[in-house]
Amino acid sequence: MRRLLRAAVRGAAAGSALAAAHALVNARLMRVPAADPAECREPVSVLVPARDEAHRIAPTVASLLAQRGVADLEIIVLDDGSTDGTAGEVRRVAGDDPRVRVVEGKQPRDGVPGKPHACAQLADLAGGRVLVFVDADVVLAPHAIAAAVEVLRDNDLDLVSPFPRQLADGTGARLVQPLLQWSWLVFLPLRLAERSPRPSLAAANGQFLVVDAAAYDRSGGFRGIATAVLDDIALLRAVKRSGGRGVVVDGSTVADCRMYEDWAEVRDGYEKSLWSATGSPAGAVALSLVLAWLYVLPPVAALAGSRAGALGYAAGVLTRVVTARHTGGRVWPDAFAHPVSVGVLVSLVGRSWRARRAGRLHWKGRSLGESS
Repeated sequence: MRRLLRAAVRGAAAGSALAAAHALVNARLMRVPAADPAECREPVSVLVPARDEAHRIAPTVASLLAQRGVADLEIIVLDDGSTDGTAGEVRRVAGDDPRVRVVEGKQPRDGVPGKPHACAQLADLAGGRVLVFVDADVVLAPHAIAAAVEVLRDNDLDLVSPFPRQLADGTGARLVQPLLQWSWLVFLPLRLAERSPRPSLAAANGQFLVVDAAAYDRSGGFRGIATAVLDDIALLRAVKRSGGRGVVVDGSTVADCRMYEDWAEVRDGYEKSLWSATGSPAGAVALSLVLAWLYVLPPVAALAGSRAGALGYAAGVLTRVVTARHTGGRVWPDAFAHPVSVGVLVSLVGRSWRARRAGRLHWKGRSLGESS
């Protein structure tokens, strides 16, 4: 038993070290939007789905109005059944700016996630050659859209997902939110994912999503993935299936997002989506075991005096350091808590599958139902 345990610790340390090396390579290869992009001369539609976002949509709209380097820009905000005056807040901030349009959305059918339904309606209204989907809690830098379109066009891509810098306050958010960027920087070979049509090689973030309008239409768009909980990844996979190319890029210099305000929002947000991210109960178990083996076992062994465990723990911390430094995150002391972060994530995976089986998945007052 001791030999098996030592072998497991050494294997985990080696695997963690390889993952750290891969993260370092990815960090060098990751595409980053330019700080001074060329002027975008094609029409761009910025599309914002919003449901009960009156408390935080004003900075988003203001940042969209402040975009520079995009000569032909339209901004469409879809009020998705809000009850808090979201539409009025948008109109207040926009004033009489002719670029902004506020429309009332149609309700989705029972059990269908609201966001892809709202995004599909927005895309139908858009006239741009480039569609830019922006969440109502995202604040863009003035050059963000021009820079993102430049990445799209200069690299002959059909979809680009500039991953915003994640603003996380409170212990729960600081433990869990950095794992979003960490997951793809450590495990996804970015340049291969850019070229490959394989669904497994896809990562995207719907907070800020830039897609060629023609490629969007060929893929079937959000209407073709109406029941997807992880609609951003589903859209990228649809674009790949239709012959397109796309990839996640570093958006930390062009966009900020405070996704969740407190632990309850973190918990509920991951509960509604992690079951979909892991694919199946067996997949959830396998992923949880691998993560625990790589990033929890080594530090536990290190506490018992294992040198291999200490090296494995250090490699895990390194992956968090690399991720934070290349995606605008907080480095210290958060990186030291990586084993705790992984443990919390594993617990959230289990919680999500329990909620799925109990039929109690919901988000923003809507049941996701069995169809999702």
